[in-house]
Amino acid sequence: MQERRLSAVPVAALAVLTTAICSALLGVGGTARAADTYSAPLTTAISDLPVASEVRTGYDRDLFPHWVDADGDGCDTRREVLISEADDPVTVGSSCSLSGGRWFSYYDRVSWTDSGRIDIDHVVPLAEAWDSGARNWTATQRQSYANDLGDYRTLVGVTDSVNQSKGDQDPAEWMPTYDKCRYIREWVAVKIRWRLSVDSGEGAALQSLSSGCANSTITVTRAI
Repeated sequence: MQERRLSAVPVAALAVLTTAICSALLGVGGTARAADTYSAPLTTAISDLPVASEVRTGYDRDLFPHWVDADGDGCDTRREVLISEADDPVTVGSSCSLSGGRWFSYYDRVSWTDSGRIDIDHVVPLAEAWDSGARNWTATQRQSYANDLGDYRTLVGVTDSVNQSKGDQDPAEWMPTYDKCRYIREWVAVKIRWRLSVDSGEGAALQSLSSGCANSTITVTRAI
């Protein structure tokens, strides 16, 4: 009976089903979509990063709207990161005012109880993202990048003065004092997640610096 019911499906319905399956497997214009998840050892992940010249032309920080309240819960992205990264519990008051809490900045291994001393760092800075491909994104994609709460490696709370010393420099120009291997892994993960390129100097620095790190697996869910 089951076989007879299947064979009785109208040809038109089969055509609709086939179209739906093809649409799920193909991207716009009929191009096969890349897998949503990437996983590889660190050295392979670095080698897989596309190499391209950086282009700063047209960059403006305002092209990346950030610290938005994407879920409408009253807490913007900055506060969401502070809440999620607090080592001691945070009390959330009206208008998402925060009290209590303690935050550890792994860049310099300093803990703070004053949230005002914590900057939320874009591990791959906004300007670097622009240089590496974000200049070709839509405004919506740039906002999503600037407020990415979908992967803990994109945004990290660190000591404000350390973040300011980093600026928009890449690993060929700046590295944190401590936990360099963690920083390299997170930098590479963010670049893969957002399909960003590296320039030749940056790629060489990542290869050199990672030689002293465990070749642990990087697993990333791509955002675009």
